Amino acid sequence: MDPIIGNNSSIRGSESNIDLDEKSGPAKHTNINTTRQSTQLSSENLVALHEGEFFSMDNIREQPKDTHSSSSTDDENSIKEFSPSHREPPRERSMSRDFTSIPNNSTTSFHSNKERAKRLNLASNDTPSDRLTKLLTSSSTPSHHKDSMTEPHRRDRRLSTELSPDLISQIESLAKTLSFHTTRDGVLNFMTTSTPTSSSSNDSEHDTLSFEESDEDFNAKMIISEFVRNANEQGIHLRKAGVILEDVGAKGIDSSAANATTVMDIILLPYTIFNFVKNLRNRRMMHILRNVYAFAEPGEMVLVLGRPGAGCSTFLKVTAGQIDQLAGGVTGDISYDGIDQKEMMKHFRSDVIYNGELDVHFPYLTVQQTLDFAIACRTPAVRVNNVSRKEYIAAIRDLYCTIFGLRHTYNTKVGNDFVRGVSGGERKRVSIAEALAARGSIYCWDNATRGLDASTALEYAQAIRVMTNLLGSTAFVTLYQASENIYNTFDKVTVLYLGRQIYYGKIEDAIPYFEKMGYEKPSRQPTAEFLTSMTDLNGLHIIKPGYEDKVPRTAKQFEEYWHNSEEFNQLKHNIEIYKKNIDVEKTRDLYKQSIQQEKSKSSRKQSRYIISYFEQVRLCTIRGFQRIYGNKSFTVTNITAAIIQSLVSGSLFYKAPSGTNGAFTRGGVLYFALLYYSLMGLANMSFEHRPILQKHKMYSLYHPSAEAIASTLSGFPFRMIGLTCFLIILYFLAYLHQTAGSFFIIYLFLVMCSEAINALFECVASACDSLPQANSIAGIIMLAISLYSTYMIQAPKMHQWFKWISYILPIRYAFESMLEAEFHGRHMNCNKSYVPRGPGYEDVSPDNRVCAFTGSKPGQNYVLGDDYLRIQYTYVWAHTWRNLAIMWAFVLGYVGGKIIFTEFKRPVKAGGDMLLYKKGTKLQFNHNDEENDVDSQSKVFPVSSSTAVSTASSQEGAVEPDSFKDLESTGIFIWRKVCYTVPYNGSQRQLLDKVTGYCKPGTLTALMGESGAGKTTLLNTLAQRNVGIITGDMLVNGHPVDITFERRTGYVQQQDMHIAQLSVRESLQFSARVRRPASVSDEEKMHYVERVIEVLDMEQYAEALVGELGRGLNVEQRKKLSIGVELVAKPDLLLFLDEPTSGLDSQSSWAIVQLLRRLANAGQAILCTIHQPSATLFEQFDRLLLLKKGGQTVYFGDIGKNSRTLLDYFEGNGARICDFSENPAEYILESIGAGATASVKEDWHEIWLNSPEYTNLANEVDKLILELQAKEDPSVFSRSKTKYANSYVYQFYHVWLRTTLVFWRSTNYIFSKMMLFTFAGLFIGFSFYNVGYSYAGLQNSLFSAFVSIILSAPLMNQIQANAIQSRELFEVRESKSNMFHWSFILVTQYLSELPYHILFSTFFFVSYYFPLRTFFEASRSAVWFLNYSFVFQLYFVGLGLMVLYMSPNLQSANVIMGLTLSFLIGFCGVVQPKSLMPGFWTFMWKTSPYTYFVQNMVGILLHKKPVRCKKKEFNYFNPPEGQTCGQYMEAFLKTGTGYIDNPDATSDCAYCIYSVGDEYLTYVSASYGNIWRNFGFYWIYIVFNIFAMGTVYYVFHVKNLISISTITMLIAQVKKRIVPKKKDKSDENAD
Repeated sequence: MDPIIGNNSSIRGSESNIDLDEKSGPAKHTNINTTRQSTQLSSENLVALHEGEFFSMDNIREQPKDTHSSSSTDDENSIKEFSPSHREPPRERSMSRDFTSIPNNSTTSFHSNKERAKRLNLASNDTPSDRLTKLLTSSSTPSHHKDSMTEPHRRDRRLSTELSPDLISQIESLAKTLSFHTTRDGVLNFMTTSTPTSSSSNDSEHDTLSFEESDEDFNAKMIISEFVRNANEQGIHLRKAGVILEDVGAKGIDSSAANATTVMDIILLPYTIFNFVKNLRNRRMMHILRNVYAFAEPGEMVLVLGRPGAGCSTFLKVTAGQIDQLAGGVTGDISYDGIDQKEMMKHFRSDVIYNGELDVHFPYLTVQQTLDFAIACRTPAVRVNNVSRKEYIAAIRDLYCTIFGLRHTYNTKVGNDFVRGVSGGERKRVSIAEALAARGSIYCWDNATRGLDASTALEYAQAIRVMTNLLGSTAFVTLYQASENIYNTFDKVTVLYLGRQIYYGKIEDAIPYFEKMGYEKPSRQPTAEFLTSMTDLNGLHIIKPGYEDKVPRTAKQFEEYWHNSEEFNQLKHNIEIYKKNIDVEKTRDLYKQSIQQEKSKSSRKQSRYIISYFEQVRLCTIRGFQRIYGNKSFTVTNITAAIIQSLVSGSLFYKAPSGTNGAFTRGGVLYFALLYYSLMGLANMSFEHRPILQKHKMYSLYHPSAEAIASTLSGFPFRMIGLTCFLIILYFLAYLHQTAGSFFIIYLFLVMCSEAINALFECVASACDSLPQANSIAGIIMLAISLYSTYMIQAPKMHQWFKWISYILPIRYAFESMLEAEFHGRHMNCNKSYVPRGPGYEDVSPDNRVCAFTGSKPGQNYVLGDDYLRIQYTYVWAHTWRNLAIMWAFVLGYVGGKIIFTEFKRPVKAGGDMLLYKKGTKLQFNHNDEENDVDSQSKVFPVSSSTAVSTASSQEGAVEPDSFKDLESTGIFIWRKVCYTVPYNGSQRQLLDKVTGYCKPGTLTALMGESGAGKTTLLNTLAQRNVGIITGDMLVNGHPVDITFERRTGYVQQQDMHIAQLSVRESLQFSARVRRPASVSDEEKMHYVERVIEVLDMEQYAEALVGELGRGLNVEQRKKLSIGVELVAKPDLLLFLDEPTSGLDSQSSWAIVQLLRRLANAGQAILCTIHQPSATLFEQFDRLLLLKKGGQTVYFGDIGKNSRTLLDYFEGNGARICDFSENPAEYILESIGAGATASVKEDWHEIWLNSPEYTNLANEVDKLILELQAKEDPSVFSRSKTKYANSYVYQFYHVWLRTTLVFWRSTNYIFSKMMLFTFAGLFIGFSFYNVGYSYAGLQNSLFSAFVSIILSAPLMNQIQANAIQSRELFEVRESKSNMFHWSFILVTQYLSELPYHILFSTFFFVSYYFPLRTFFEASRSAVWFLNYSFVFQLYFVGLGLMVLYMSPNLQSANVIMGLTLSFLIGFCGVVQPKSLMPGFWTFMWKTSPYTYFVQNMVGILLHKKPVRCKKKEFNYFNPPEGQTCGQYMEAFLKTGTGYIDNPDATSDCAYCIYSVGDEYLTYVSASYGNIWRNFGFYWIYIVFNIFAMGTVYYVFHVKNLISISTITMLIAQVKKRIVPKKKDKSDENAD
């Protein structure tokens, strides 16, 4: 024990109090009791790093080194950091960031040692941790020197935000030490410490980090002394708290299993609703946590271990106060240094932070932007030395990024799974830095190393260690695969078993505890894996002799042993001592004072946010602009789409007639503008920000409502860019009213309406829990917007039951004011609208004719626009500015709704895992016998399945000969000097560099390397799945691979992609049927499937549906299914697996690798990539292929017993000696410099190429090839040399059956389709209820048919969203294995859609057609049904799939679909009649299939339909004297349309423009006589869609003749040619 540190095994460790001798400077110390043991650095004080001498190295003069001060041997007068050698890695890795000190070349100094010692005024109760905190939060420049500094000098120093190389070195040295120091190592003292050295040297017991004064270092003592004075004067309050959980329990709703739904549940909807209500009332609760205790002091890291379902995540959430999703509530006591959790959550929530396992960030923000935002949101109002906010943010960001190795990523996007950005390991560190910037006291990290390789996972754990040491914060961390090095970074560990706690204590005491219980830890098994295995009945257990019947096995037995143990009593005793020693009131006052000190003056006292609401909005708005700028392509795409749309539509309405014949067209132009931006608002709904909003809400960075306001503000300017371009082009092409007043009024109201509807859809989204839910509501609103804008149905003609809809939508008021702006004061000539006209009426007096147009007056040769609007729409000019006020009310109201919902509604809902079984499966809950209520992991099995679980299959070396019979491989796979090159930025990039190796039957080969080494690339290349330049040899039994290779090998991908609607057994059966040859009977295939289910131990969930994560199979079950899908194909060559243990806990990983081992023992050849392997897992492999970055081979050969062969190679070539307790897998990765921040000087690839092992490998490969070529027996490959194993008919039959079954179980999709058809039919039908025989009835019939075909747009979006899943599965997995022909995925999808569309369109027909109350006879209604519910469905289903299959992804399909529909619908003759179209566009009217659908549907509704105008629809004029109205109009009516209502009258002749519906059909260029001609056209379009569907898929996806990557490469090549020319020109200019 170090005498300086004292005994640190007590609850309150001893810390040293430091005094400085005035003469020599060495520290004197005395041991004192203190309530704090950890190193703390409060983040609000870090800015002093910039303000102090750290950032002003030039202000420190060199002084001769005081040898007395630096070389004292007296323990009483030396200060060291106690860090036992076993805490360090066995060998110091050479880091890419230099952790050694960089000499300081400063030549100036302010004070001598004596003067600095005089200023060193340390408080007697200051701990070293507090000293360091105060050190880093103070300016180290002496006060008298500050006074003497010139203003420019002071300003230059304050504005400097770049770290000097000296300081970077110091901080990195600090980070290196902090990453290995734990609280059990004693107090971390920074007075005289130095960079950690390799423990292998064993020269010194302690590692130190030197901040001592020397010629080569900055003067730490001077900084400390200056700090103390400033800190005491400025009154800095530091927050830190321990965590105590006592007898804590948590309950939630038991949703562990249920029967899946089918379409039958929709058919029996009332019964389904009844059952749902019944189950809701009888729902059961389950215990997620029981009787949990925990005790963590400030600065401690606690590791939480347990299998999935053990309650680890719930433990963290409960600790962090995230308990709102626990329906059963939380029991027990949770406190933070005596502060109750309720009080903590109410007043100090920002100090307790929970971080989920997924790294959620805005992907288009850079690392610097992400961190700057987080720091700015938590910037305190009172900052040391009154530095500016800008300086503070830059200082904290630079410090954190230096410590976590992120400085090189400042300008790199954070990215995500779909957006390229920083690496996975770097993204983890960004998450840590962001959480650290939130400045919490307690952190809870949930499985944060998922998906990381071993080296990066270790760096993550070390980063957390740095954080706790730096901040003095408390960290609870769950990890699924923790290596020994990761385990040793923690202070304490707890183990959970089905929600019950079975251990809590120091990490070094865990193994003795379980050994005392009767268990033994296997050699080289990581401690974390050993502890987790205790919670697995099937885990690897070694029991001491004589303890076989004594050791606990079930969760309850373990818990009882724990509660009766001495360790448990000691834990409770320690908690009581800690509680007695803490002063709750003092802690509460400290928290209150500290938080009030941090808060802005504008922030509410009770608010948990420290910056004002206005500042939150400002920061979120700036971030909004950054997000938009980072994703420029999206904005550019929207603006480009708007411009293209305006050009097309503007040219369609080009120079609309200014007379009465152009009035309807002008209204259509304005309606289209409003409708287009309504659709844009619908398309912009997104839920991608929800998880980030939830995280930041929990971090207390800002009010969620601040983000709601900011997103509206930041998006507005960019929406205006597109809208402005759109309107300018459309306005002037359509030749709307050419006055500035009209233009700006229309522009104003288009902007207001666009913003109002955008806010409406965002308000709807903020109130919903999922995007499908929001889309369903928004779709209804969009339908209402389309119908009730008063364009299609004018206000006077609306039915009373729906009229109110027009008043609650903003589009009505915007459309009114825009029409008024266009028609106010306009005199519309009646050139072609006069009645009567033509031969014999040339010289008719104006008093004897009328303009046959709404609003006309007798004797007037024009129609005043105001009259037209007043009569047709009941619009008046006086409403214009009233409507503006109403529009503001809508905008503010919708934005206000969005703000309220965003602020108070939880952004993301949590839920437990649920296993879904096939409909009809009877479920049986299997509870532990000793428990009466539901456990957190209560098993649910089908009644027919055995509930007994065999443990033998999981034991090492256990083999079932019968189960693994006939699994042996028949060939040796060899690859020699394989290279793989891909195009990159106009050039070439080599990903694999002459890789050589082989796989023999009966061997298990591991493929390892750091992230980016090319593991998956090599696997894909060997499996013939990569496209690029591939060179080298890939041979099977000495011969090149043939067309059968893909289906004779199995490939288990890292992504577990399966069809969610199929059960485990059905997935396996389908794979077996289509991949095994027809010569094998179906009975034998199914029997083999059952054997594989048995081998993989999947009987318990064989009838369970795959589902989605959280509602279906868990990660381990999915991985087993992925393996099973390949095994049932009975691959006779090789089994590839890509990281099969990724995302699994240690026990699940052990089960998977044991399965692979048994398969290899049965004769299977296996090549498997793996990361984070424990020593026990690693030793299950026979051979290793190790790659480094660049795809270069580092080693290929045997691993050997206890990895001896492998270790001998590395140790013999210059690597350090591997300690027996080390994990060989981590050792070799460390040796070659793997990791995000590591590198080595040796080139291990060159070492390999020059080694005798490489020579032996090359000779062995050549020898194998020669021998195999000589020995090959042709009978081995006598099987059919076809690409597919079965006939096309057989493939089609089983693919169709599968697709049909998928649809039958896709109840959400089918139900939403049914509701859309039914509701839309009712809504449209009753909106146009009883169209009648008036002139308005003609228009309503046209618009009703038009809207019914527009309904195809959302239906096609639904089709595409559903079909993309099967397409992705086929392209990613099934096509690579040649399971079936690509055309069958297209055809079966099309055929499976049709029955539902025909059925539900029948619902639409009934709901829509009959409310119109027109022509009920079968000759009309049956033909309408045939056209719409059969032929039209055949057409647009094919159109939607064709667009999807030509698109690279769903987002692109939506864009292309929208553009396609805009053409098809815009040119069908409804919005703009053919007679008014420019001649150029009439060909589009002829080629648009929607033209013929509209013609037939309207023709059926209007053919021979008599027209009887209403009184206000008549046009009145007087005949010449002496003539009746009938006599006067006789000649005109013989050639013209319409009728005279009062032919015998001699005045006020009432003229109706149409007398029969066919006359109106002629006006819209339709004819009932063309119905069957059009019907024939339909089939041409339908057949075209089907063939085009196959053609575009073949071109874009099978042959990849045209792809995004090809286009990108061409653009890059063009840039490459252009840019040098520009540079040359610039160079010439420079010369």
